[in-house]
Amino acid sequence: MKTQFEFNRRVMLQAMGTIAATAAASGIPFSSAFAEGPLNIWTIGVAKVGAAPGTGGADWGDMESQAGIKIAYTAKSGSADQAILKMVVGDGNQLYDAITDNGGGMEDALASQGAIAKIDTSKIDNWGNLLDHYQSGGIGEGTIRHDGDVYGVPYISNADSLAYNGSEIGGTLDSWEALFDSQFRGRAAMQNDFGPTFTNTGIYLKESGKQDIENPSDMTEAEVAGVAQFLIDLKKQGHFRTFWDGFQNGVDILASEEVLVSSCWEPVQIVAARKSGKDIRYGTMKEGHQTWNNIWMLTNGGVERGRADDFYKLMNTYLSPWFGARTLLTFGFAPQMNGVLEYIEGASEFEAAAKETVAQRLANKNARYAVSGNSWQNVFPTNIRAYQDWWAKVQAA
Repeated sequence: MKTQFEFNRRVMLQAMGTIAATAAASGIPFSSAFAEGPLNIWTIGVAKVGAAPGTGGADWGDMESQAGIKIAYTAKSGSADQAILKMVVGDGNQLYDAITDNGGGMEDALASQGAIAKIDTSKIDNWGNLLDHYQSGGIGEGTIRHDGDVYGVPYISNADSLAYNGSEIGGTLDSWEALFDSQFRGRAAMQNDFGPTFTNTGIYLKESGKQDIENPSDMTEAEVAGVAQFLIDLKKQGHFRTFWDGFQNGVDILASEEVLVSSCWEPVQIVAARKSGKDIRYGTMKEGHQTWNNIWMLTNGGVERGRADDFYKLMNTYLSPWFGARTLLTFGFAPQMNGVLEYIEGASEFEAAAKETVAQRLANKNARYAVSGNSWQNVFPTNIRAYQDWWAKVQAA
């Protein structure tokens, strides 16, 4: 991989040299040859919000206006492995100035291969707003750093939990036990992804004393086997209605009442409740949750093309309460900065109901983050082959 990466980088630099020569011949500085173009970003649709509170925005226009730059958006999907291959041995660095990750650990993988640049935090005025747990010594410091240097800017995070139909269940759920309880057999669902499904199941089994698990985020081969066998036994009993794939599928199974309990992302619960008009809630699990964040990274190609300044302007927007309040209201994602409640109190565009919703969601998130059993998302566990092999057995059961 390293040899192929070096080859592709040489090819890219040769192309950059040709452009530089052309720019020099015309009297234009090298970085200025690109400066008039948009910032080319590779990310997901929920990375943007609209100027109107509670809207995702039809396009990136509101984000552009707030940051004072132009943006060219390419939708990002696929696995973390596919994204890393594109950035390291593929054409990602030639195409994109800034990218987001597919889950914890990508900053280490990409920085170690020289595909992304260090972040100069002094160029982000709002860096001082960043939550304390990302600071040196904080619980989340490693999620934005590689070898002690900052390579990522967090923009959304959450502690994934259990969505449930409050009116049908007739009460409040505060334990993962409900997801595996026989009373919901055939009406339960989990995500079709070994990362969150193995992690949340591992958290439950560890904290309930049903299995000995040291670290649900990075399990041994034997621990993975135990978690997988637990799920296989339930699946063979017809316990799970489905393992859901994709945002819309997750929404539909809750909104239609096909399932009554489902592990899912919080935006799935929010949209399902809106769509159905039903009392679909999102709980705080006493055993803990998989906590995660998504980060922005500056590519080395973006630096070479002189796009760093626009990148920092966009990052300043992502660390502003303007973005934090809107992503919390629109998607239910946790803001990554302090000052959100103070911001909305003084923002006339937020109506009283919206302010109440933001305050309640933030309180719920803080309660979930405070649970001692939480484990950080890890898309590159030490024994990833065991995860993959046992997940295939769960799927085949």
